[in-house]
Amino acid sequence: MTIPPARVTEGLPPQNNQATPQFVTGMGLYSATAIVMGSMIGSGIFIVPADMSRTLGSPVLLIGAWLLTAVMTLIGALSYGELAAMMPKAGGQYVYLREALGPIWGFLYGWTLFLVIQTGTVAAVGVAFGKFLGVFFPAVSKSNWLWHHGTGNVGLNTANLVAIAMITLLTLLNTFGIKFGALVQNIFTSAKVLALFGVIVVGLVARNATAIALNFGAGWQQFWSGAGWHTLHAVQVGEHGPTALVGLLTVVAVVQVGSLFSSDSWHNVTFTAGEIKDPKRNLPLSLVIGTGVVLLLYLLCNFVYLAVLPLAGDAHAATIAGRGIQFATEDRVGTAVMESAFGSMGARLMAAVILVSTFGCMNGLLLAGARVYYAMSQDGLFFKSVGRLSPKSKAPVNSLWLQWAWTCLLCLSGSYNDLLDYVIFAVLIFYILTIFSLFVLRRTRPDGPRPYRAIGYPVLPAAYIVMAAWICYVLLRYKPQYTWPGLIIVLLGVPVYLPWKWRISAKLAASQELR
Repeated sequence: MTIPPARVTEGLPPQNNQATPQFVTGMGLYSATAIVMGSMIGSGIFIVPADMSRTLGSPVLLIGAWLLTAVMTLIGALSYGELAAMMPKAGGQYVYLREALGPIWGFLYGWTLFLVIQTGTVAAVGVAFGKFLGVFFPAVSKSNWLWHHGTGNVGLNTANLVAIAMITLLTLLNTFGIKFGALVQNIFTSAKVLALFGVIVVGLVARNATAIALNFGAGWQQFWSGAGWHTLHAVQVGEHGPTALVGLLTVVAVVQVGSLFSSDSWHNVTFTAGEIKDPKRNLPLSLVIGTGVVLLLYLLCNFVYLAVLPLAGDAHAATIAGRGIQFATEDRVGTAVMESAFGSMGARLMAAVILVSTFGCMNGLLLAGARVYYAMSQDGLFFKSVGRLSPKSKAPVNSLWLQWAWTCLLCLSGSYNDLLDYVIFAVLIFYILTIFSLFVLRRTRPDGPRPYRAIGYPVLPAAYIVMAAWICYVLLRYKPQYTWPGLIIVLLGVPVYLPWKWRISAKLAASQELR
């Protein structure tokens, strides 16, 4: 029996009430694409290749890991495009999970998003902004405490004070409405893409003959070194566990922790679907164009790193080239490349690039995240006040400020990086479930509106699920510190969900009695 193309979640209140303010469709294709790109590009591309290269120990495997990330992300974007065109509503991924698998799955995603995925990412990016501002103003530092509690990272230092100030400013700007928030996003995304392209050009001009010989020499034999099917790689099991020797497919899966989540948040544009002009066309296009451009830039950046710095290095070397990619100072590979080209001025130039990048990233995340909590509230699964729009700006102001409050608390707690590590596994699970929703909805709603159909269905979506499932298995086995805590955070949402659900059921029962 086929389920009709009505709301699967019978009993939940409708999302929109014509008597109340409605979203303004103020974003075109460029603005939607800017959200995709701006949410993806933060500081990760300039840092994580160092840790990845220490684990992989091979130039081709470093490129291969980023290539795998690119393939998975593009398949994800192609698959989400169909869901976005089919259900162009505020909330995006939350809506897809709710409609295909039931309200509890949507809630668990929204709960995890609010608790740490979105807010924790904004906090981490905000503190990174403060850290790199310290290059210009040394008083801004994570070690310059204004108030410190105990011996941990709880308290207010000048770096997280700057983060809180920037988060406050961007939240305030987004309360003025989607057109203003999108304008900020367009400006900073354009600036950061140009800056990233500039880094690539500079790196190509500043290429180092020694690095090229070590990474690509001997007829490209150096490039392929350490990438044989029978070559074993050392991976530490857990945080303090023994070292295991693993094969090529396993080691590439392990380092996806870095590359996949430097490329994450590409789907944030789906959260704003209710404010995009012609969403059935512009949402799929923005997903494909945005992810495609960013991932191409990421791949080029890694080739530039290999053209300027040797992959292998010495942690105690006195020179930038001697430390190589593996042991770039504080893992700042991008900074090392710029220093190689411009000396000490290079560090300041890279700091400026990252300031632009992180500012735009924070804006995109704050703008998009608030729309999910709004959609949850409209379904009766979050605080009622969060589901209201400002009569003047048509922005979810209460949702924005609630998000602000929790994000600032995470900044003060100093726990955001740990929490983000914990949810890496959970984020992959939600991606798998959402792409699985594509198969579910093709079966349960065969006649549903599909102005865009996922390219390569069912092969490509199935391939994504297989690849993501393999990465999840590898993380469960070799990086349990990233998996079980994340599952616990997700499952804690179940007892939180039940009271909301019971309250909705009670209201429905009461209304039926009145009839």
